[in-house]
Amino acid sequence: MIFQLSVVQATKMLQNLQHILEKGAAFAASKKVDMAVLLNARLAPDQFNLIRQVQIACDTAKLGAARLTNTVDSAPKHADDETSLEQLTQRINDTVAYLASFNEADFSNAANQHVSQPRWEGKYLTGDEFLMQHVLPNLYFHITTAYAILRHNGVDVGKKDYLGAMPYKS
Repeated sequence: MIFQLSVVQATKMLQNLQHILEKGAAFAASKKVDMAVLLNARLAPDQFNLIRQVQIACDTAKLGAARLTNTVDSAPKHADDETSLEQLTQRINDTVAYLASFNEADFSNAANQHVSQPRWEGKYLTGDEFLMQHVLPNLYFHITTAYAILRHNGVDVGKKDYLGAMPYKS
């Protein structure tokens, strides 16, 4: 299940984020608003803008998988210097491609390993805890905030855009 959540679900959510950004671009074009206005929008003065929300969502997904598989050194590096929709699209695509390089076997030891980050000052979580209490909540938070920034600015996005395609059965 760790692979399903950290790769399959993260990939789906990043693709949904891309779809939401595309709707933002269509909105900007139809209203003759510079897309940079939306990319630099934020919900509150002390909150990150849309660009940073996308950057962090990508980082959360790629570094989550990398930490769970002990492959942090091979994770793609990004300079956090994106300023355009095209650059953010490339970052999402790079992240999705990186996630696609994993398979279920890569996560065979992930559940019980100790996962840490420099800012945790020597503390750690087990892989299960890291995924469930850090990676997924952070991923959803930043994608939801990106959605909310666009929605707040008038972009016609809804829950179906956020959730994406569902594997309905009949």
